[in-house]
Amino acid sequence: MDFILIFLTLVFIVVYWHFDKLRNIYWEHKLKDRTLSESDRNVLLKYMPIYRRMTDSERARLEKHIIWFLATKDFLGRDGLVVNHAMKLIVAADACVLVLNKPWPLYKNVKQILLYPSAYYANSESRDGAGLVSFHQTVRQGESWPGGTLVLSWHDVLNGNRLPNDGHNLVFHEFAHQLDQETGATTGTPLLKDKLTYESWGREFSRAYNVLKAHVAYGMPHVIHSYGATNEAEFFAVITETYIEKPSELKAYDPVIFDLLLNYFGFDPRRWN
Repeated sequence: MDFILIFLTLVFIVVYWHFDKLRNIYWEHKLKDRTLSESDRNVLLKYMPIYRRMTDSERARLEKHIIWFLATKDFLGRDGLVVNHAMKLIVAADACVLVLNKPWPLYKNVKQILLYPSAYYANSESRDGAGLVSFHQTVRQGESWPGGTLVLSWHDVLNGNRLPNDGHNLVFHEFAHQLDQETGATTGTPLLKDKLTYESWGREFSRAYNVLKAHVAYGMPHVIHSYGATNEAEFFAVITETYIEKPSELKAYDPVIFDLLLNYFGFDPRRWN
């Protein structure tokens, strides 16, 4: 009996430590023959300028990621919104740009995406200097919850693609939070490859965040949207939007941060702008 228990425990440990690999094998087998339809590609060509500017190999890689994403994530409409395939496709495509050169599984913590027709009310709480907590409602365009749920305003998803060079893209922003949260906390530092990269990231992002706060406070010019000065987590999400949509401006503004993001994301968005 003890032998069986030990054997089952060892099997559980092996399966646990190799779960991602086993899941990849399963999905690669299940999805290996799936492709996007011509209708799907036409939707992306119409609504996603970045897709139009990608190379054939980049589009092929993005499409494979989209297929994975759509197979593994759930979409739910809110406030009467009926979510159709094209809407899922656009959200998935934007989300997968961030992980274009990363391996499956993609966004392994993400379980579902809630789509509202437009900006929505959300319950919020705040604490004053005396420690008193007040509850109120705020208008939001999107949220990213550590438990694996994202909330998006469909109107703002479309606007993010309609204006591809303004530095604002709701899907990029909220999914950047999910990349950040893969560490188990929301700190503005995603999973990185080694200790030296963490050291460089911590030092340079702290510097850039403080520079942005100073520029916002004193009305000085800055490429990164002022919302990035809210905290370190929002700084990473906002600078992700900036990196993809205003890469040349960011490179000129802060080349060190640009190069760190280039190393992290593994693609240079200047070719798409």
